[in-house]
Amino acid sequence: MSTRDLLAEGQIEIGHHETVEWLGLTFNADTIWTTVLAGAIVVGLGFYARAKITSNVPSRLQIIWEALVGTINTQVEQNLGRVHPFVVPLALSLFTFILVANWFELIPSGEDPHLLPAPTADVNLTYALGLLVIASMHVYSVRQRGVKNYIKSYFQPYALLFPLRLIEEIVKPFTLALRLFGNIFAGGIMLSLIGLMPLYILWGPNILWKAFDLFIGLIQAFIFALLTILYFAEAGEVHDEGHQDAPESGRGSERTDRTTETAPESATAAAR
Repeated sequence: MSTRDLLAEGQIEIGHHETVEWLGLTFNADTIWTTVLAGAIVVGLGFYARAKITSNVPSRLQIIWEALVGTINTQVEQNLGRVHPFVVPLALSLFTFILVANWFELIPSGEDPHLLPAPTADVNLTYALGLLVIASMHVYSVRQRGVKNYIKSYFQPYALLFPLRLIEEIVKPFTLALRLFGNIFAGGIMLSLIGLMPLYILWGPNILWKAFDLFIGLIQAFIFALLTILYFAEAGEVHDEGHQDAPESGRGSERTDRTTETAPESATAAAR
């Protein structure tokens, strides 16, 4: 019996959402509700961490957070070069939000309706996250490189590669979104299939899969945050190279000035 037959027999609807109509538009109410809840949890954690920050004796939470941010910044600079200070906090915020959203699926909250479905199992949210990251990356790239160098980067290293570079940039938000959506959506289907098993064996597969799904939710949040850092590091690459060349040019000018200054002295010594 195929997966589709099992789902049909158990009357499980794939991709079903509680919807509301407003101004002729259809909104997935369950996705909106859980997205707002996940966002509220992340913001609440941020305010809680801010309240625990002290200038005298740092709290344990402050030490852990500062160590985490510092370690990630160090690793990024060693492997990718220096990135803008906002990139790592942005990636960590996305990581926390996606992790909370992914783990909603593991909380028992009823079947009809499912009160806490993972909002990341809705492609609308993952598309929004992907577009947010990639659009921000392009804005950052233009500000770092300038419009001229930004456009020029599409023709490097060879102008013939422009179509491929353009396609690469177009598909980035889709690959970022669909990777997250596919894994979390598949996890929800597996939990539904396990729920069709008899009660006397249900507990075993349910515990094993939820433990595995816990790990998958963590990995997918980590991959999304890591790709965010990689994209922003790549977006500012030309700008960083320009800054690296500038000091070398400055040192070259200093050497030229010193040579110019010592030349008259050498000529005077030779005349004597």
